[in-house]
This record gives sequence, C-alpha cells and structure tokens, in this order.
Amino acid sequence: QVQLVESGGGLVQAGGSLRLSCVASGRTFRTYGMGWFRQAPGKDREFVAAINWSGSNKEYADSVKGRFAISRDNAKNTVYLQMNSLKPGDTAVYFCAARPWQVSFIDSEYVYWGQGTQVTVSS
Repeated sequence: QVQLVESGGGLVQAGGSLRLSCVASGRTFRTYGMGWFRQAPGKDREFVAAINWSGSNKEYADSVKGRFAISRDNAKNTVYLQMNSLKPGDTAVYFCAARPWQVSFIDSEYVYWGQGTQVTVSS
C-alpha cells in the first residue's frame, strides 16, 4: 500500500504561483510513475501532468504547458507541481496519484490516490 498526502494548495491571485507537494509513504516510491489530476466543481477529473519513475519523462496537459512543471525527489518520496501564471480556470481540487513505473494520461490507470488539495485562483 502507498499513501499519498498532498499539500501546498491555497488562495492566490491570477498571475501568481503555488507549489504543490505530494509525499508518499513506503519504500517503493521510486518504482511509481506519478500524476497530478484536478477536478473543478461540476466537472470531470482531468489530467494535469505526469512523471515517470526516474523523472526522465514528463507529460503535460495542453492547458498547462509552459506554466506548470512537475518534478520528483525520490530521496524524499515527494513529487511536486510548480504552478506559475495561474488563471481562474485553474481553480480545482488537485490530486496526486501513483501507478507502476510509467506516465499515463488516464486516471483509471493509477492505483493510489491522495485526498486532494484545494487551489483557488481569484481574478
């Protein structure tokens, strides 16, 4: 079992930045690909970014390319999502998720999920 705990959400003005963190329990973090997803009120959960087990492969949703950056520190069992130039449309609950080794855009391919952290961007 892997437990994921997100942090770093909050209220920020448009154009601002936040860095989300997701800490994983257990000794096998380095064997998991990690993803960030988000869900806004009344909308389906959507893919944001993902990183493979080594950090050598990263993927982003078109809506966040050039503004968000995913990274990981396997020594700290942590994956990060640096969010810059935030827009009101980025307002959502952000979830991190884990799956074996590789990246995926598909939420059903992730095995473990965190509880989420709220990000609110005011205009």
